[in-house]
Amino acid sequence: SPFGMRARVALAEKGIEYEYKEENLSDKSPLLLKMNPVKKQIPVLIHNGKPVCESLIIVRYIDEVWKHKSPLLPSDAYQRAHAVFWADYVDKKIYSLARLVWLSSGEEHEAAKNELMGCFKLLEGELGDKTYFGDDTFGIVDVALIPFYSWFYMFEQCGNMNIEAECPKLIAWGKRCMEKESVSKTLSDQHKFYDLLMDLKKKILAK
Repeated sequence: SPFGMRARVALAEKGIEYEYKEENLSDKSPLLLKMNPVKKQIPVLIHNGKPVCESLIIVRYIDEVWKHKSPLLPSDAYQRAHAVFWADYVDKKIYSLARLVWLSSGEEHEAAKNELMGCFKLLEGELGDKTYFGDDTFGIVDVALIPFYSWFYMFEQCGNMNIEAECPKLIAWGKRCMEKESVSKTLSDQHKFYDLLMDLKKKILAK
């Protein structure tokens, strides 16, 4: 789950030790249903016995509670609002379009891949020549987007897209992020992830 990866990257950036529990989403555990009874979704961070739900809310919580290192949000109010805006943009756009590129066909598929590339170009414009979306600081926008770097090979195969040709700065950013241990130890290999998604697609379409 790209959403679970966000929480794990944020915890790793802060150097926080934690217990990691995986969920079978077709047979959700009593713990998940108890800790997130409203949406019944992952990820859930349980801290001091209390649940924090929704990946970007978890990332902000982690940043507020463990302030001692690696700030993920700017201290300046305007810059913080700007970062939250772009993290929210990633949250609302990329996954839904990614699923359509992966699972849909025909006109819907064509529209989704064109819109997704448009999103990537917009994000590349926001990145510009900066090292990360937070200038020299790896922050919440990077944490929001980097899990989808694992999906890039799938986009290229399923969508006949050439992301590096269209968005070279975004690809260079992804490679920089992968040099960070918090990212490289969390993200899936693009080719292995592609094989997993293709197997999953067969099962979904068979139903």
